[in-house]
Amino acid sequence: MSAPVAPRNTALVWLRRNLFRSVLDSIVTVVSAVVAGVVLYKTVRFVGWTGRWDIVRVNLRLLMIGRYPAEEMERLSAVVIGLAAWGGLVAGMVHARQVRAGRAAADETRLSRRRVLDLVERFWIPAIVVILLLALTETAGPTVTVALAVVAAVAGRLVGPILGRHELTPLQNAGLLTLLAAVPLAFYFYVVTAVGFDEWGGFLLNLFLAFCSILLCYPLGVLLALGRRSSLPLVRIISTLYIEVVRGAPLFVLLLFANVALGFFVPASMKPSTPTRAIIVFTLFTASYMAEIVRGGLQSVPKGQFEAAKALGLSPPRQMGLVILPQALRNVIPAQIGQLISLFKDTALAGVAMGLFELLSVTPAITQQPDFRGQGLIGETLTIGALLFWTVSYTMSRESQRLEKKLGVGTR
Repeated sequence: MSAPVAPRNTALVWLRRNLFRSVLDSIVTVVSAVVAGVVLYKTVRFVGWTGRWDIVRVNLRLLMIGRYPAEEMERLSAVVIGLAAWGGLVAGMVHARQVRAGRAAADETRLSRRRVLDLVERFWIPAIVVILLLALTETAGPTVTVALAVVAAVAGRLVGPILGRHELTPLQNAGLLTLLAAVPLAFYFYVVTAVGFDEWGGFLLNLFLAFCSILLCYPLGVLLALGRRSSLPLVRIISTLYIEVVRGAPLFVLLLFANVALGFFVPASMKPSTPTRAIIVFTLFTASYMAEIVRGGLQSVPKGQFEAAKALGLSPPRQMGLVILPQALRNVIPAQIGQLISLFKDTALAGVAMGLFELLSVTPAITQQPDFRGQGLIGETLTIGALLFWTVSYTMSRESQRLEKKLGVGTR
């Protein structure tokens, strides 16, 4: 009878198989570990001991909202809380309708333990960054605003399923969608009527430029993609010409043109504000790239889907809107989100090209204050700026991956 085989240490087996398979692999592993250790040590040392974060604490308001008037901060807080409630309400209604359609589990209509853990897993990084920023504040106002926003989001999430589980007629659905779309628009006018774009700044301006540009460039990009594939020669030529010309021009040059040369073509009374011009440039530029991404998605749809849509007797617009376009957009989710993340990061160019007081224009400016001039604190200010940009970009990427998994992108 043979002796029993002793169980092998799976950790050692994994290390030998993946990190120390050969002499070269071992050298690369050791060198990489040393480099990573040095970088980690210096990072922890900078963040916890040697970094002088007073410049961030003193100028946190300037970094986040720029020169936004202090007397109008109540409006901004009210909008944050209102949008949180609106977002929670929409999320609850969407989940309730998915349950009714059989596309989600029944317990997802309420804030179950599993649902809460899922939210924590998705948003723990932004939550830590928000807590870090709140720890640097010198007043209780931002903390109260964030706390009320969380309460409002939870309340909206609890009320949403109650409204979403009711069956509505097409007319009622249209009215509900109109009402939901009007809420953020009303908040927008509520803020803008009190404080114009030119007084906005900091990270708030970056988020606003990115949000408006994303909202506008997406439908324009889809229309351009459809126009480039159109059977009408004039529509196809105009769409193709627009896409190729705009994609061939550097974004920085377009921003400079909108800031400097626009006055030669448009009367001063009709010239839009600088942030509005930045939004227009970002929208037109990103739409040309989005059009090519969507066109690639349309080309990935099998020909049989087109034939099946025709066999169902659908009109050409309904064929495209109900059968072809949803599949095309689903197939290119990673490329779309990558382009939108690039758009968000490109908002930093508006500060250099157009003189807007966005986040990366604030970070070097505050080092020139009398209390901090000549002390080499640019590392601290750039670190906080990079952290904010990375947090939003990483969160968008994670949500994209979650959407891909939910829709089964890349699986058969």
